[in-house]
This record gives sequence, C-alpha cells and structure tokens, in this order.
Amino acid sequence: MLLPKIRRVLRLAAFFHLFCLGRRVEGFAPNSPCPTNSASRNIHPSWGCIPRLSSSTRTRTSPLKFPSSDSSTTTRLPMMLLLPETWLSSSSPSFFLTRIVLLRGMALVYMVAFWIALQQNRGLIGDHGITPARHVLDAAEVRGLKIRQRRQEWLAFQSAGTTAKRTKLRNLKLAIYQNPKYQWLRERLWDRHDGRLRPVTTILWLAKDRHRLNSWLDGIALSGLLMSGVVFLAGAANVPFLLLLWVCQRSIMAVGGPFYAYGWEPQLAELNFHLLFLVPLLSMNPVLPASPPSPIVLYTIRWYLFRIMLGAGLIKIKSSDIKWRWPNLSAMDYFYETQPVPNPLSRYFHWMPRLWHKGEVLMNHFVELIAPWLLLLPSPRALQWGGLIQIVFQGILVASGNLSFLNWLTAVPAVACLNDDFLGPLFFSSHWRDKAAEAAALTSTGKSRTLVSMIFGVFIAYLSIPVVKNLTSKKQLMNASFGPLRLVNTYGAFGQVDEERNEFIISAACSVDGPWKEFEFKVKPGKVTRRPRFLSPFHFRLDWQMWIASSMGCVDRSPWLYALLLRILQRDPD
Repeated sequence: MLLPKIRRVLRLAAFFHLFCLGRRVEGFAPNSPCPTNSASRNIHPSWGCIPRLSSSTRTRTSPLKFPSSDSSTTTRLPMMLLLPETWLSSSSPSFFLTRIVLLRGMALVYMVAFWIALQQNRGLIGDHGITPARHVLDAAEVRGLKIRQRRQEWLAFQSAGTTAKRTKLRNLKLAIYQNPKYQWLRERLWDRHDGRLRPVTTILWLAKDRHRLNSWLDGIALSGLLMSGVVFLAGAANVPFLLLLWVCQRSIMAVGGPFYAYGWEPQLAELNFHLLFLVPLLSMNPVLPASPPSPIVLYTIRWYLFRIMLGAGLIKIKSSDIKWRWPNLSAMDYFYETQPVPNPLSRYFHWMPRLWHKGEVLMNHFVELIAPWLLLLPSPRALQWGGLIQIVFQGILVASGNLSFLNWLTAVPAVACLNDDFLGPLFFSSHWRDKAAEAAALTSTGKSRTLVSMIFGVFIAYLSIPVVKNLTSKKQLMNASFGPLRLVNTYGAFGQVDEERNEFIISAACSVDGPWKEFEFKVKPGKVTRRPRFLSPFHFRLDWQMWIASSMGCVDRSPWLYALLLRILQRDPD
C-alpha cells in the first residue's frame, strides 16, 4: 500500500516540476535549430537538442519544428518535450566502464585477501597452526560418512519394499541413488558439511596427506593472488576466471575456522557470485558488444549493497544498546576508542565535541537506513546520489580506523549505481571511453544471455526471502546465512559498542616468580606509548580475533586461545 502512494507523489512532483519549466521556455523561432540565445539558459545544458515527437509516428527529428507563429511570441512547449533526450530514446545508459571498475575493485580486494592468506595461513590454519585446517576436514569427513551410511540404510529399506507401487520416476531415482559414483561424488561435494549443514567446499579434499597442507594453502593463495592481479590489470574477466577465484576463496574460507568467520568473507564470495553473471562467458574483452552488462544483474548488485547497509542500520536500532537510540546518541563517544584496531587518526576523531558525535550517530542512521533506498530507484540521478553517498561514507570509515578490507569491499558494489557517462571522465585515457561508446552503439544482447539473466534475477529474489524476513524480524541475526552454499546472506556490524576497552595480555616467564615478559602483537593495542598504524585494507587476523576474545570477556568462550598459548610455549616459528 505504501509503494503505490510513493509512486503517485513522485509523479505529481515530476509533473509540477515540468509544468514550471514549461512556463519559462521562451524564444523558440519556428523551424529553427536548438536555441542558443539567452532565453535558452532556462534549459538544462545536459539535455541538448530537444527532439520533436510527431503525433503520428513519434519519431525523433532535428531541428525542432513548431506550428507557424510569430518568432517574437512566447511558445509554451508540451511537457513531454521538456524531458531529457535520453528519457525519450529507447536506448538505456551503458555500463561497460562500470563493469571495468567493478571488476578492478573486486580484484583489488581479492589481491589483499589472498596476500593476507599467503602471509598468515601457515600460523593460523597450517599444519602446526592454531586451528589446523585438517581438523575441519577430518570432522567434515566423519559427518559425510554418517550421512552416507544413513542413506544406504534408507536405500536398502526402499529396495526391500513392494515393486508394485513403484513408479518409473521412483525407480529412476533409486537407480541414481544406488550408483556408487553418485554416492562418492555427493559425499565429497555435499554431505561433508561443517556442522551447520553447509558443505565444506575446498580444493584441499584433493590433498593425499592432510598433515602436509601448508604447500596447498600457499598454492591456493598464490593462485588467487595471480588471477586477481590479472583481472585488476586487464579490467576484464570471464566466467571460468571468476569461478576459479570463487573456488580459491571458498577453499580457504571453508577451513579457516574462527579466523575466517567474519562477515566480509561471505560478503566477498557473494559479490563474486553476482559478477559471474555480469561478465562474458569466455571472452576477456571488457567492452564486448555481444555481452553488455545485464541491467538485471546490476540491479541484483544494488540489492546486495542495499541489504548490507540496511542490515547494518537495523541491527543497531534493534540492539539492546541504547547508545544508538534517541535521545542518547552516544555510541560514537566510545567507538573510536573501543574499535578493533585504531589508526593514528582515531585519536582525533575520538576527541571531537560530544555534539559532533551525536551528529555522527544521526548521519550513520541516515546513510544506513534512509540512503540505501536510493539504490532501488530507477532514476539515474537517484542511483548516482545513492552510490556516491555509500562510497564517501566508506571512505570516512577507512580514514577513522583499520577495519580490514570491509569498507573497501562495501564501496565496490556502489559503483553499479554509476553509468558510463558518470565514470567516463575518471578514465585518464580516452581509449576505454571510445571503446565503450562504440560497444554501446553496437550492443546486441542474445536471447540466451537475457534468459540467463532473468533466471538469475528470479533465483536471487527467491534466496532473498529468508534474508528479508530476518531484516524485518525483531530478533535480527547479524552476519548469518540461510542457504547451504551461502550465496545470499544477511550482514551487519557493531550492533553494540563497548564503553570500556579490555585487552587480553599474554606474558611468559621462565619461573612463576618472574620476571614476566609481555608479548607485543603487530597492531593490537598494548603499550600505551606505541603509536597506532595505518593498515587498511591489510588485516592481521590474530590481532582482530584477540579483540573479539577480549570483548567476550572469558577465555573459555574462545578455546583457540589455549592452542595459541601452547604454540607460544613450543616456540613455533609460524
């Protein structure tokens, strides 16, 4: 009921605006080209020549032709003639440059993520890591065997039943289930789950010796780093290329344990999943006329960003933390001091006046609760404002703290709101601008690609149903998945802000009587005399996990801490 009312209000406002403009347009001479005199200043410069709409054929002609009248008289144009030329044409804005920027943005985040994995995976999930990857694989294999055993018992029960009541479809189903190759394949790709019925999708299943996975982890990270580098330099990708990137990232995320349980891991995988349907099937040409960016897929990317921002805003106002609510609005008084990893500018943000912090909370609610609705509007101007607001907001967060590559990743899908006309001036070379213009003029989308895009849009809408239910629920979940493959998820961050910063301090001594020596982490706050570092988009996963453990306030809720202490006592070099 609310949406039709909003549409009616917008239509009335648009017609009123055009009516006012129509009264101001003067000085059009009959059979003259687009006006260049002072009277034409009332027309927006971006509209160019206004096309004539014939009452019979409605074809576009130039120059303008009006019924004969005295050139000195004032001519009032019909409202339809005052619309921008692009609105009257059948062609829609092109997004070839948008696809290039989207791919390069995601590739940059991938490069950082795989570089972090290459540097830190051995110590975190390696053979002698804090939470070795082989433990995840062994546990998933045991679960898979149990499921396979139950399925075989069910098949034996079905086979022992009477054959008279069986249909041909049921016999075919039993034949497939009883096929040894099918059982072997299903056990490895689907039945081996993580305890939440989510398949452990990883290349590490191919390793023969699970006690020697370091080379596999390094190889996956290095492969992902090289492929993402190619995408970043070329500004192009195809379906197999992005699929390999998705598999590499999921291979590490599936066995990462608590160090890969952050919301930005499935968020990156979901963005890659969307871009799979935006790129050409096999060609690496970023401006291929036969494979233009699908408007449906671009809309799903905006919907993806909408869910991220709205989920982050709703989780704050629904939480039990009154610091996010009116009239308290004191969350930002403590955020910069208690955030996971501050940077040198965090101190200056923290000491701003209290009134400034209240304004920050209100602005945060505007950006996360109101501005995301601009991402769903069909107006190009509204989309541009919606995308720019999110990009600027994420840039401010990058400047105020080291929040890994989360803010960089969240800014990438906002590019889907900007078309080629907007992004063109940002390309220093005219090569890509000219190529994109040529491709836009020759664009021809095949029926198969259009059909795939429509099926993808319906699929995303279906997977979004539980996400929408979660967003509208009073007990909203944060960073949760509702499907086994985690293709469409719900996100959120900082539903509660602590008022005090508590830190776990790890010390060691050769004797109980001391002296005790404190271990300093890379970036985790320790000595108050040490200056914070600029780190984003890089990320030290152990330091971040130490902040999470400190927030929980109990070592027993973070059992991996015992493994960390054991590795320190063993003086493990990793």
